Amino acid sequence: MPLLRILIAQGMALLLLSAATTWAEEPGPRLILPKQATAVVGAPIGVWFDNLVLTEKPDRYAFRVHSKLGTSDARHWTLTATEQDVGEHDWQIDVLESGEKVASGQMTWNVIPASAAKDRSLRLLIVGDSLTHATIYPNDLARRFAEPDQPKVTFLGTHRPASAKEGVAHEGYGGWTWQRFLTHYEPNPDPAQRKHSSPFVFANDGKPGLDIPRYIREACGNEPPDVVIFLLGINDGFSADWKTPGAVDTRIDDIFGHADKLIAAFHEAAPKAALGVCLTTPANSRDASFVANYQDRYPRWGWKQIQHRLVERELEHFSGHEADGIFVIPTHLNLDPVDGYPPDNAVHPNAHGYHQIAATMHAWLLEHLAANNKAE
Repeated sequence: MPLLRILIAQGMALLLLSAATTWAEEPGPRLILPKQATAVVGAPIGVWFDNLVLTEKPDRYAFRVHSKLGTSDARHWTLTATEQDVGEHDWQIDVLESGEKVASGQMTWNVIPASAAKDRSLRLLIVGDSLTHATIYPNDLARRFAEPDQPKVTFLGTHRPASAKEGVAHEGYGGWTWQRFLTHYEPNPDPAQRKHSSPFVFANDGKPGLDIPRYIREACGNEPPDVVIFLLGINDGFSADWKTPGAVDTRIDDIFGHADKLIAAFHEAAPKAALGVCLTTPANSRDASFVANYQDRYPRWGWKQIQHRLVERELEHFSGHEADGIFVIPTHLNLDPVDGYPPDNAVHPNAHGYHQIAATMHAWLLEHLAANNKAE
Protein backbone atom coordinates (compact mmCIF):
# COMPACT_ATOMS: atom_id res chain seq x y z
CA MET A 1 0.00 0.00 0.00
CA PRO A 2 1.44 3.46 -0.85
CA LEU A 3 2.81 5.41 2.11
CA LEU A 4 0.20 8.19 1.98
CA ARG A 5 -2.66 5.67 2.03
CA ILE A 6 -1.05 3.89 4.99
CA LEU A 7 -0.75 7.11 6.96
CA ILE A 8 -4.27 8.28 6.10
CA ALA A 9 -5.71 4.90 7.07
CA GLN A 10 -3.86 5.02 10.36
CA GLY A 11 -5.07 8.55 10.95
CA MET A 12 -8.69 7.48 10.46
CA ALA A 13 -8.22 4.68 12.98
CA LEU A 14 -6.79 7.13 15.50
CA LEU A 15 -9.71 9.48 14.87
CA LEU A 16 -12.14 6.76 15.96
CA LEU A 17 -10.09 6.16 19.11
CA SER A 18 -9.73 9.85 19.91
CA ALA A 19 -13.43 10.65 19.94
CA ALA A 20 -13.73 9.45 23.55
CA THR A 21 -10.63 11.32 24.75
CA THR A 22 -11.37 14.25 27.04
CA TRP A 23 -9.57 15.95 29.92
CA ALA A 24 -10.80 16.51 33.41
CA GLU A 25 -9.70 19.62 35.29
CA GLU A 26 -6.72 17.63 36.63
CA PRO A 27 -6.59 14.43 34.56
CA GLY A 28 -3.81 12.67 36.40
CA PRO A 29 -0.27 11.81 35.32
CA ARG A 30 -0.79 10.69 31.74
CA LEU A 31 2.76 9.49 31.19
CA ILE A 32 4.17 9.39 27.66
CA LEU A 33 7.55 7.99 26.64
CA PRO A 34 9.12 7.13 23.29
CA LYS A 35 10.38 3.59 22.80
CA GLN A 36 13.99 4.70 22.49
CA ALA A 37 16.36 7.64 22.74
CA THR A 38 20.07 8.01 21.99
CA ALA A 39 22.98 9.33 24.00
CA VAL A 40 26.45 10.12 22.65
CA VAL A 41 29.56 9.44 24.72
CA GLY A 42 30.74 12.68 26.30
CA ALA A 43 27.63 14.73 25.38
CA PRO A 44 25.26 15.59 28.26
CA ILE A 45 21.61 14.63 27.71
CA GLY A 46 18.64 14.10 29.96
CA VAL A 47 14.94 13.76 30.66
CA TRP A 48 12.92 16.53 32.35
CA PHE A 49 10.06 14.94 34.22
CA ASP A 50 7.54 17.76 33.74
CA ASN A 51 7.67 17.05 29.99
CA LEU A 52 6.47 13.48 30.50
CA VAL A 53 3.20 13.91 32.35
CA LEU A 54 0.02 15.87 31.87
CA THR A 55 -0.50 17.84 35.04
CA GLU A 56 -1.02 21.46 35.94
CA LYS A 57 0.81 20.90 39.21
CA PRO A 58 4.04 18.91 38.63
CA ASP A 59 4.98 19.29 42.31
CA ARG A 60 2.06 17.00 43.06
CA TYR A 61 4.14 14.04 41.84
CA ALA A 62 7.52 12.53 42.57
CA PHE A 63 9.54 10.58 40.01
CA ARG A 64 11.75 7.55 40.52
CA VAL A 65 14.10 6.39 37.76
CA HIS A 66 15.36 2.82 37.58
CA SER A 67 18.52 2.72 35.46
CA LYS A 68 22.18 1.80 35.71
CA LEU A 69 22.93 5.03 33.89
CA GLY A 70 22.89 8.66 34.94
CA THR A 71 21.73 10.49 38.04
CA SER A 72 18.38 11.93 39.13
CA ASP A 73 17.02 14.75 41.22
CA ALA A 74 13.48 15.98 41.76
CA ARG A 75 13.22 17.61 38.32
CA HIS A 76 15.25 15.53 35.91
CA TRP A 77 17.52 12.61 35.06
CA THR A 78 20.82 13.39 33.34
CA LEU A 79 23.55 11.39 31.70
CA THR A 80 27.02 12.09 30.38
CA ALA A 81 27.88 8.67 29.00
CA THR A 82 31.34 7.11 28.93
CA GLU A 83 32.82 4.53 26.58
CA GLN A 84 31.99 1.86 29.16
CA ASP A 85 28.29 2.73 28.74
CA VAL A 86 28.13 2.01 24.99
CA GLY A 87 25.20 -0.26 24.21
CA GLU A 88 21.47 -0.49 24.95
CA HIS A 89 20.15 0.06 28.46
CA ASP A 90 16.69 -0.42 29.96
CA TRP A 91 15.25 2.69 31.58
CA GLN A 92 12.12 2.88 33.72
CA ILE A 93 10.36 5.72 35.48
CA ASP A 94 7.70 5.51 38.17
CA VAL A 95 5.37 8.39 38.96
CA LEU A 96 4.48 8.62 42.65
CA GLU A 97 1.69 10.49 44.39
CA SER A 98 1.85 10.60 48.20
CA GLY A 99 4.35 7.74 48.00
CA GLU A 100 2.09 5.52 45.90
CA LYS A 101 2.95 4.56 42.32
CA VAL A 102 0.27 5.94 39.99
CA ALA A 103 2.03 5.47 36.63
CA SER A 104 5.07 3.75 35.18
CA GLY A 105 6.80 3.64 31.82
CA GLN A 106 9.77 1.98 30.15
CA MET A 107 12.07 2.88 27.29
CA THR A 108 15.56 2.07 26.01
CA TRP A 109 18.60 4.33 25.92
CA ASN A 110 21.14 3.51 23.23
CA VAL A 111 24.60 4.88 24.04
CA ILE A 112 26.85 5.28 21.00
CA PRO A 113 30.47 6.41 20.57
CA ALA A 114 31.04 9.99 19.43
CA SER A 115 32.84 8.51 16.41
CA ALA A 116 29.97 6.17 15.51
CA ALA A 117 29.50 7.80 12.10
CA LYS A 118 33.12 8.74 11.40
CA ASP A 119 33.95 9.11 7.68
CA ARG A 120 30.27 9.18 6.73
CA SER A 121 28.67 12.04 4.79
CA LEU A 122 25.27 13.60 5.35
CA ARG A 123 23.11 15.90 3.25
CA LEU A 124 20.73 17.38 5.82
CA LEU A 125 17.56 19.41 5.26
CA ILE A 126 15.76 20.91 8.27
CA VAL A 127 12.15 22.10 7.91
CA GLY A 128 10.63 24.09 10.75
CA ASP A 129 9.04 27.18 12.24
CA SER A 130 10.45 30.06 14.32
CA LEU A 131 12.50 27.68 16.48
CA THR A 132 14.41 26.77 13.33
CA HIS A 133 14.37 30.33 11.92
CA ALA A 134 16.27 31.49 15.03
CA THR A 135 19.08 29.25 13.67
CA ILE A 136 20.60 28.65 17.11
CA TYR A 137 20.16 24.90 17.08
CA PRO A 138 21.22 24.51 13.41
CA ASN A 139 24.36 26.50 14.25
CA ASP A 140 24.96 24.25 17.24
CA LEU A 141 24.49 21.15 15.10
CA ALA A 142 27.14 22.53 12.74
CA ARG A 143 29.46 23.10 15.72
CA ARG A 144 28.99 19.51 16.88
CA PHE A 145 29.62 18.13 13.41
CA ALA A 146 32.83 20.18 13.19
CA GLU A 147 34.35 18.18 16.07
CA PRO A 148 36.90 15.42 15.29
CA ASP A 149 35.66 12.04 14.01
CA GLN A 150 32.29 13.43 12.94
CA PRO A 151 30.55 12.88 9.60
CA LYS A 152 30.89 15.49 6.89
CA VAL A 153 27.59 17.39 6.81
CA THR A 154 26.13 19.57 4.08
CA PHE A 155 23.22 21.74 5.23
CA LEU A 156 20.60 22.09 2.51
CA GLY A 157 18.01 24.85 2.18
CA THR A 158 17.26 28.21 0.64
CA HIS A 159 16.96 30.15 3.91
CA ARG A 160 20.13 31.60 5.40
CA PRO A 161 19.24 34.17 8.07
CA ALA A 162 21.85 36.71 9.09
CA SER A 163 22.54 34.68 12.24
CA ALA A 164 23.42 31.53 10.28
CA LYS A 165 27.03 30.42 10.57
CA GLU A 166 29.00 29.72 7.41
CA GLY A 167 27.56 26.73 5.60
CA VAL A 168 24.34 26.62 7.64
CA ALA A 169 21.01 26.74 5.81
CA HIS A 170 17.51 25.37 6.39
CA GLU A 171 13.83 25.94 5.65
CA GLY A 172 12.66 27.48 8.92
CA TYR A 173 10.18 30.37 9.01
CA GLY A 174 8.46 32.08 11.91
CA GLY A 175 4.82 31.08 12.35
CA TRP A 176 4.83 28.32 9.76
CA THR A 177 2.90 25.07 9.87
CA TRP A 178 2.78 21.74 8.04
CA GLN A 179 -0.03 23.15 5.88
CA ARG A 180 1.88 26.32 4.98
CA PHE A 181 4.83 24.31 3.69
CA LEU A 182 2.40 22.17 1.74
CA THR A 183 0.34 24.91 0.05
CA HIS A 184 1.53 28.49 0.57
CA TYR A 185 2.52 30.35 -2.56
CA GLU A 186 3.66 33.97 -2.61
CA PRO A 187 4.05 35.28 -6.18
CA ASN A 188 6.17 38.23 -5.01
CA PRO A 189 8.23 37.03 -2.06
CA ASP A 190 10.13 39.63 -0.06
CA PRO A 191 12.30 38.14 2.71
CA ALA A 192 12.94 41.63 4.10
CA GLN A 193 9.21 41.86 4.83
CA ARG A 194 8.98 38.21 5.94
CA LYS A 195 6.95 37.45 2.82
CA HIS A 196 8.08 33.94 1.99
CA SER A 197 6.64 31.45 -0.44
CA SER A 198 6.87 27.80 0.51
CA PRO A 199 10.17 26.59 -0.94
CA PHE A 200 8.36 23.42 -2.00
CA VAL A 201 5.49 25.12 -3.92
CA PHE A 202 5.95 26.31 -7.49
CA ALA A 203 3.69 27.87 -10.11
CA ASN A 204 3.81 25.23 -12.82
CA ASP A 205 1.80 26.41 -15.85
CA GLY A 206 0.54 29.29 -13.73
CA LYS A 207 -1.03 27.09 -11.06
CA PRO A 208 0.82 26.80 -7.72
CA GLY A 209 1.42 23.28 -6.49
CA LEU A 210 3.70 21.13 -4.38
CA ASP A 211 6.75 20.01 -6.34
CA ILE A 212 9.45 18.36 -4.25
CA PRO A 213 11.35 17.01 -7.31
CA ARG A 214 11.74 20.58 -8.59
CA TYR A 215 12.92 21.73 -5.16
CA ILE A 216 15.56 19.01 -5.18
CA ARG A 217 16.67 19.98 -8.68
CA GLU A 218 16.87 23.71 -8.03
CA ALA A 219 17.75 24.00 -4.33
CA CYS A 220 19.72 20.82 -3.69
CA GLY A 221 21.86 20.58 -6.82
CA ASN A 222 19.62 17.80 -8.15
CA GLU A 223 20.88 15.48 -5.40
CA PRO A 224 18.28 14.52 -2.77
CA PRO A 225 18.88 14.91 0.95
CA ASP A 226 19.94 11.91 3.00
CA VAL A 227 17.86 13.10 5.94
CA VAL A 228 14.97 15.55 6.27
CA ILE A 229 14.12 16.68 9.80
CA PHE A 230 10.73 18.27 10.50
CA LEU A 231 10.35 20.35 13.69
CA LEU A 232 6.77 21.61 13.51
CA GLY A 233 3.55 21.50 15.49
CA ILE A 234 3.50 24.55 17.76
CA ASN A 235 1.77 26.89 15.31
CA ASP A 236 -0.40 24.07 13.99
CA GLY A 237 -1.94 23.31 17.37
CA PHE A 238 -1.46 26.38 19.54
CA SER A 239 -4.91 27.90 19.05
CA ALA A 240 -6.86 24.63 19.39
CA ASP A 241 -9.94 24.77 21.61
CA TRP A 242 -8.63 22.87 24.62
CA LYS A 243 -11.79 23.45 26.67
CA THR A 244 -14.15 21.56 24.33
CA PRO A 245 -13.98 17.74 24.53
CA GLY A 246 -12.67 16.28 21.28
CA ALA A 247 -11.65 19.61 19.74
CA VAL A 248 -7.92 19.08 20.28
CA ASP A 249 -8.04 15.68 18.62
CA THR A 250 -10.00 17.12 15.72
CA ARG A 251 -7.26 19.73 15.25
CA ILE A 252 -4.57 17.04 15.46
CA ASP A 253 -6.36 14.96 12.82
CA ASP A 254 -6.19 18.01 10.55
CA ILE A 255 -2.49 18.54 11.34
CA PHE A 256 -1.69 14.93 10.47
CA GLY A 257 -3.59 15.21 7.20
CA HIS A 258 -1.19 17.95 6.09
CA ALA A 259 1.88 16.29 7.59
CA ASP A 260 1.16 12.98 5.87
CA LYS A 261 0.91 14.66 2.48
CA LEU A 262 4.18 16.55 2.82
CA ILE A 263 6.02 13.50 4.18
CA ALA A 264 4.62 11.28 1.44
CA ALA A 265 5.73 13.79 -1.21
CA PHE A 266 9.27 13.77 0.16
CA HIS A 267 9.24 9.97 0.33
CA GLU A 268 8.18 9.75 -3.29
CA ALA A 269 10.77 12.27 -4.49
CA ALA A 270 13.60 10.98 -2.28
CA PRO A 271 12.74 7.35 -1.44
CA LYS A 272 16.11 6.67 0.19
CA ALA A 273 15.94 9.67 2.51
CA ALA A 274 15.23 9.25 6.22
CA LEU A 275 12.37 11.52 7.32
CA GLY A 276 12.70 12.45 10.99
CA VAL A 277 9.62 13.84 12.73
CA CYS A 278 10.50 15.72 15.91
CA LEU A 279 8.09 15.41 18.82
CA THR A 280 6.65 18.87 19.47
CA THR A 281 8.69 20.64 22.13
CA PRO A 282 7.25 21.52 25.56
CA ALA A 283 6.72 25.07 26.72
CA ASN A 284 8.19 27.32 29.35
CA SER A 285 7.08 26.10 32.78
CA ARG A 286 6.30 29.65 33.95
CA ASP A 287 2.69 30.85 33.73
CA ALA A 288 4.09 34.39 33.70
CA SER A 289 5.76 33.79 30.34
CA PHE A 290 2.37 33.12 28.75
CA VAL A 291 0.91 36.21 30.40
CA ALA A 292 3.83 38.26 29.07
CA ASN A 293 3.29 36.99 25.50
CA TYR A 294 -0.48 36.45 25.28
CA GLN A 295 -2.09 38.16 28.31
CA ASP A 296 -5.13 35.95 29.07
CA ARG A 297 -5.72 34.65 25.54
CA TYR A 298 -3.57 31.51 25.73
CA PRO A 299 -2.78 30.17 29.21
CA ARG A 300 0.04 27.74 29.81
CA TRP A 301 -2.31 25.01 31.04
CA GLY A 302 -4.24 25.15 27.76
CA TRP A 303 -1.09 24.76 25.64
CA LYS A 304 0.26 22.11 28.01
CA GLN A 305 -2.82 19.96 27.32
CA ILE A 306 -2.62 20.52 23.56
CA GLN A 307 1.13 19.86 23.36
CA HIS A 308 0.97 16.76 25.54
CA ARG A 309 -1.84 15.25 23.47
CA LEU A 310 -0.04 16.19 20.27
CA VAL A 311 3.12 14.36 21.39
CA GLU A 312 1.01 11.39 22.47
CA ARG A 313 -0.63 11.24 19.06
CA GLU A 314 2.66 11.87 17.20
CA LEU A 315 4.13 8.81 18.89
CA GLU A 316 1.08 6.74 17.91
CA HIS A 317 0.91 8.06 14.38
CA PHE A 318 4.53 8.16 13.22
CA SER A 319 6.10 5.28 15.14
CA GLY A 320 6.50 1.92 13.45
CA HIS A 321 7.10 3.34 9.95
CA GLU A 322 10.87 2.94 9.87
CA ALA A 323 10.56 0.62 6.86
CA ASP A 324 8.94 3.55 5.04
CA GLY A 325 11.79 5.86 6.03
CA ILE A 326 9.86 7.65 8.81
CA PHE A 327 11.48 8.07 12.23
CA VAL A 328 10.52 9.77 15.48
CA ILE A 329 13.05 12.10 17.16
CA PRO A 330 12.30 12.57 20.90
CA THR A 331 13.01 16.31 21.09
CA HIS A 332 10.55 16.75 23.97
CA LEU A 333 12.69 14.80 26.46
CA ASN A 334 15.91 16.79 26.68
CA LEU A 335 14.56 20.33 27.04
CA ASP A 336 14.60 21.98 30.43
CA PRO A 337 11.26 23.86 30.81
CA VAL A 338 12.81 26.15 33.44
CA ASP A 339 16.45 26.88 32.70
CA GLY A 340 16.02 26.18 28.98
CA TYR A 341 13.71 29.20 28.58
CA PRO A 342 13.93 32.92 29.28
CA PRO A 343 11.44 34.17 31.90
CA ASP A 344 9.33 36.05 29.37
CA ASN A 345 8.96 33.73 26.36
CA ALA A 346 6.37 30.97 26.34
CA VAL A 347 7.51 28.66 23.56
CA HIS A 348 10.93 29.85 22.35
CA PRO A 349 13.90 28.46 24.31
CA ASN A 350 16.99 30.38 25.28
CA ALA A 351 20.41 29.38 23.91
CA HIS A 352 20.73 26.60 26.51
CA GLY A 353 17.37 25.12 25.49
CA TYR A 354 18.19 25.31 21.79
CA HIS A 355 21.48 23.51 22.45
CA GLN A 356 19.51 20.77 24.20
CA ILE A 357 17.37 20.35 21.07
CA ALA A 358 20.56 20.15 19.00
CA ALA A 359 21.97 17.48 21.32
CA THR A 360 18.93 15.25 20.73
CA MET A 361 19.06 15.74 16.96
CA HIS A 362 22.81 15.17 16.82
CA ALA A 363 22.53 11.92 18.78
CA TRP A 364 19.72 10.65 16.56
CA LEU A 365 21.59 11.57 13.37
CA LEU A 366 24.77 9.80 14.48
CA GLU A 367 22.81 6.70 15.41
CA HIS A 368 20.96 6.72 12.08
CA LEU A 369 24.15 7.09 10.07
CA ALA A 370 25.90 4.38 12.09
CA ALA A 371 22.97 1.98 11.63
CA ASN A 372 22.95 2.61 7.86
CA ASN A 373 26.69 2.00 7.77
CA LYS A 374 26.17 -1.44 9.35
CA ALA A 375 23.34 -2.22 6.94
CA GLU A 376 25.56 -1.46 3.96
